[in-house]
Amino acid sequence: MWAYQESWYNHRMEHTDRYTIALGERGRLVVPARLRQRLDLHPGDRLIVTVDAKGGFRVVSAREQARRLCGFYRDLAPGRSLADELIAERREEARREDAR
Repeated sequence: MWAYQESWYNHRMEHTDRYTIALGERGRLVVPARLRQRLDLHPGDRLIVTVDAKGGFRVVSAREQARRLCGFYRDLAPGRSLADELIAERREEARREDAR
């Protein structure tokens, strides 16, 4: 009887789309239009590249990364809006500056 062995050919992966990206002149990656549209990428957008231990890499737009991190630390101050507190502090500082 064969024992189940985890390998690349029987590994269950979540569904992912695949795109071919060319390495252009001076090491530039050429991202296909269809992928740019899908990811809502525009000229000048910043991209974050992470490299794993096996040499693979993942690219995410800085805008998407910021969206994912929104509220990431909310458990550190439950029931409080640190952003609102910061805004209130800045307004108080501005009021004191104006009073001088």
